[in-house]
Amino acid sequence: MPSRRPSPVILLLLALALALLFLLLSPSGPSASRLSHSFISTSPSSSASSPPSPVKIYLYDLPSKFTYGVVRSYMSARGPSGSSDAAAVLADEELRYPGHQHSAEWWLFKDLRRRGPRDRPVARVDDPAEADLFYVPFFSSLSLVVNPIRPPAAANASEAAATAGPSYSDEAMQDELVEWLERQSYWRRHRGRDHVFICQDPNALYRVVDRISNAVLLVSDFGRLRGDQVSLVKDVILPYSHRINPFKGDVNVDSRPALLFFMGNRYRKEGGKVRDTLFQVLENEGDVIIKHGAQSRVKHYFEYEDLNGPVNQIWRQVSMKAPLIKLLINRNKRLVERGTNETDCSCICSTPSEISTAG
Repeated sequence: MPSRRPSPVILLLLALALALLFLLLSPSGPSASRLSHSFISTSPSSSASSPPSPVKIYLYDLPSKFTYGVVRSYMSARGPSGSSDAAAVLADEELRYPGHQHSAEWWLFKDLRRRGPRDRPVARVDDPAEADLFYVPFFSSLSLVVNPIRPPAAANASEAAATAGPSYSDEAMQDELVEWLERQSYWRRHRGRDHVFICQDPNALYRVVDRISNAVLLVSDFGRLRGDQVSLVKDVILPYSHRINPFKGDVNVDSRPALLFFMGNRYRKEGGKVRDTLFQVLENEGDVIIKHGAQSRVKHYFEYEDLNGPVNQIWRQVSMKAPLIKLLINRNKRLVERGTNETDCSCICSTPSEISTAG
């Protein structure tokens, strides 16, 4: 019986397949990644890629005592004589934030209040129903230091009674803030998971941090917070404001009279282990200048004034938390609640009568 010859079409397809395989395997030929890139770049869907839409954020209209009121309380407690009276008559927009290294709370607040189209990762919305995130603009770091550690001594008892005003309590302010939030429907909806707080001072909001730990926290470090309160997954670490004037000259080695300069406390957190070691290694080296103690007077802020600088970078980091927050919220909607007397476990292995869907 004569053998059947292959169809010319099959032979042609086989030849094309072998030629394509040779091109892919050849060192001088186009790689698979280059081929796939060329296909992707010519596809209609990717030819006009646009930047992602900004995350919508709602700025809570807190009672003024939590924002500008904190500035007025600070000026009353720490400012020179008569400064509290001057602050009382100033309009909110004319107040200036007392400069210190935790001033990010001021710049984020002012940035969200600035109207007009802007190229930034978040967009403020006036309708909370449209918001992806909710920003709580409490000046928590400034509130922590309103009262001086050592109040100025009065000459006599009558003068002390005359100058003493209503006492300011940061702890009371923290409690009042959370109580105010817990009355808001958007806080109760997801137990604050889509809310954003700034507590840049390591001790800011320390009294209520367990009650707001579901939220996104903007902090300087995790040194005084537990692992069940903060994490790199949900929270954002902020830069400090500079404590000294930035260098304005040309940046080059030839014009620098010193190789290394450091000003700060030698012994700080954890006994200053890292700093003390660096001091021991470097303090006797040539062209190295080390000064003990911190500069107490601030003359220049960290460059938060730059609209495309740290503020925009902070908002970018915050906006990157939004997809995870939505995922967690949707996951929580699918979870079920067990009876309080039952053993808590991650799996559901009970009869239908023992579980109820979450509200």
